Amino acid sequence: MAIGVLALLGFQLVDSAFVARLGTAPLAAQSFTFPLSFLIIGIQVGMGIAIAALISRALGANEHARAKRLSSLVLIAGGAIIGIICIGLWFFYEPIFRQLGADTIALSYIRIYWGPQLFSAWLGALLYFIYSVFRAYGNTRLPGKMMVLSSVANLVLDPLLIFGFGSWDGWGLPGAAWATCIAFTLGLAITTQKLMCKQWVTQVGVWEEAKRSWRPYLGIAAPAMVSQLMPPLAGMITISVVAGLGDTQVAAWGLASRLETLSLMVILAMTMSLPPWLGRCYGAGDWGQIQQLMRLALKVSIVWQLSLGLLLALCAPWLAMALAGTPNVQSELALLIRFLLPSYAALGVCMLVVSAGNALGWPLRAMLLSSARLFICYLPCLWVGSQLFDWWGLAAGAALGNVLAGLMAWAVLRRILSRPQRQAG
Repeated sequence: MAIGVLALLGFQLVDSAFVARLGTAPLAAQSFTFPLSFLIIGIQVGMGIAIAALISRALGANEHARAKRLSSLVLIAGGAIIGIICIGLWFFYEPIFRQLGADTIALSYIRIYWGPQLFSAWLGALLYFIYSVFRAYGNTRLPGKMMVLSSVANLVLDPLLIFGFGSWDGWGLPGAAWATCIAFTLGLAITTQKLMCKQWVTQVGVWEEAKRSWRPYLGIAAPAMVSQLMPPLAGMITISVVAGLGDTQVAAWGLASRLETLSLMVILAMTMSLPPWLGRCYGAGDWGQIQQLMRLALKVSIVWQLSLGLLLALCAPWLAMALAGTPNVQSELALLIRFLLPSYAALGVCMLVVSAGNALGWPLRAMLLSSARLFICYLPCLWVGSQLFDWWGLAAGAALGNVLAGLMAWAVLRRILSRPQRQAG
């Protein structure tokens, strides 16, 4: 999964690196769309967490027929819900982006980019739901391979569709979205065929299963979706704060956001692969194994992320030069890298605890922890820092917020796991 996540997030960073060559204005316009794109991802991830938890628990209890029905439900309902959301975001995009601080120039780029970007988001959601089914069954190999394949296809198509070839000048900014659409369509064609061959879906008894499972599904999905929606909401607030500092800062923040997800590849892989494992242990009542898994995951988070963050912080000027197209954006991005990337060791701890909470029957606690991370730790520190010291203060405040969130999550997990009799509460 780590290899797959690296490939998937790598092509998102490649998208931004190619778009940066178009100029600051297209890159800033793309950066304005990130919070809404993450909003869609948050909803799909929340749904995927819930259905993966229910499928893994059903498998742990040897209810294989029910697991197949649950797999069918997430594909049908998930595709419909994400499609409706994408349509709504298309119709109301202009007032939304104006509220986020986009000016007339940025809106002119967003107008031609947002349609294909929403279509790619819907395709990506369908692909994610299929990945969730495979992970629930313990198969992380195929999703990892497909992430690599999709990223390679996107990498090849990006420069062709953005800049063109021969006498064709390309599509510019929308070309990045269309490249992603094609890559996701390829992944869907292959994974759907594999899913049918595995016979992990069924048409029999789906409606009856929906009536039976909607309460436990909402019990996990609703808090999980709220938890996943908190980062996009915080991202909207953050981008509005950054927009007050200028387009250069918006462009740098957009690149840093893509670099953040790439640098967290191992943590993201664990948040995908741990819940099905934890869910089976939960179904079997094996809390000793759960505690061992969580201790190992937290050690990996701290050691790996801190080492990677310090290394990239030392290489910040060269990394910024490779990603950003103009010197001004490069200098602002380098500052963000130095402050933010080492702090992701603490952020990773919080992400893992939230992911475990959704898998182990603590969805409300996970939701409250996710909210506290952003609205008690991260955003206040970021805003105060920006008010006191402008760009430097914003970067330092964001890093401090990540550290405080990690300490809080660690304290919450210790308290819960020290009293196993309250695990399911």
